[in-house]
Amino acid sequence: KQPKGAYVHVWVDVPQPRFGLLFDIDGVLVRGRMPIPAAKKSFEKLVDSQGQFLVPVVFVTNAGNCLRQTKADQLSHILGVPDQVIMSHSPLRMLKKFHDKCVLVSGQGPVLEIAKNVGFKNVVSIDMLRESFPLLDMVDHNRRPKLPTNLQLIVDVLLTNGNLGSVHNTQNNPHLPLLACNMDLMWMAEAHSPRFGHGTFLVCLENIFKKITGKDLKYDALMGKPSELTYHFAEYLIRSQAMQRQWKLPITSLYAIGDNLMTDIYGANLYNRYLEERVARKNPKAIAKMVAATGSSTAVPQEEEMDNLLESELALPSATSCKSVLVCTGVYNPNAAVPSDANDCIKETVFHGHRDFRFDPALVEPGFIVHDVADAVDLIFEQEKFVPQ
Repeated sequence: KQPKGAYVHVWVDVPQPRFGLLFDIDGVLVRGRMPIPAAKKSFEKLVDSQGQFLVPVVFVTNAGNCLRQTKADQLSHILGVPDQVIMSHSPLRMLKKFHDKCVLVSGQGPVLEIAKNVGFKNVVSIDMLRESFPLLDMVDHNRRPKLPTNLQLIVDVLLTNGNLGSVHNTQNNPHLPLLACNMDLMWMAEAHSPRFGHGTFLVCLENIFKKITGKDLKYDALMGKPSELTYHFAEYLIRSQAMQRQWKLPITSLYAIGDNLMTDIYGANLYNRYLEERVARKNPKAIAKMVAATGSSTAVPQEEEMDNLLESELALPSATSCKSVLVCTGVYNPNAAVPSDANDCIKETVFHGHRDFRFDPALVEPGFIVHDVADAVDLIFEQEKFVPQ
């Protein structure tokens, strides 16, 4: 019998996971402001009695119209889960060489606050530019939306090299650095069909620029899924969670759960290809095999440049694979022209990805297709032989 007031500590040996989860939000966990029923069911399996995740989890969204903490608070309120959210603009923190430059920001939400929050020190908004150069904006804002203004003023800045008092120079090459966040052509809210995403704005901007100059618009960086930069940043956060928990074994496998073939699945598979090539570079025989298969060795030095950037900002990844899991509760329509057999190559899919990401059937082929996020979690636990305590 224990003395009154004494405490008995029982230590339970909880197995350490070797995998982390990357959840898309819209179409996987919520649609608009409404939670998808399977989401709460899945988190009951992922969160312990203290409200802590049993495995490292990061929420990766292409949304960019609010501060990261605002999105995290919204998600926590809807689903009642801890927050670790990556927005489309989150990887801008890594691009420190631009942080001291004067930067024009265009987008939705509190754009000045967002830009300063990710590290930019000298920021100008479209509205500030309109007020300083009123003759440049011929849009009647009482009758029309802001989209034409943003397109007009961005093109003005690019074609005058930032000197808005001068005339356009269509031969200005190269143009000022351009960073873009969120390439989603479409996304899923409460409506029955997908809505236009920020990717439609990029399509407009690219085509207007080319029509005027005859040249392609060049991006210094594209962020948000399917960009590798976003997955690198997510892997870093997964690794950081494992370190905070003082887990000794590295997280070697990632599972990315999403509803969009062109962003979630393409991005996860692209990052998996990068991870496989990293492993291959340590093995001369694997490099020779890869060169023989592709007919080119150009991928190797390109990936080494990426490694240098990551090593300076985030340290190199511990993950060696990133598996893609497609759910049927969002953009993806299981009744559309996609083979029912996930092992078949998806050749008939219309490519809605960004201009700078070439269509590769293998990259839009999900590793697994399940009905919803609860089924996805069950599948991953089964794959990893993970039994929550």
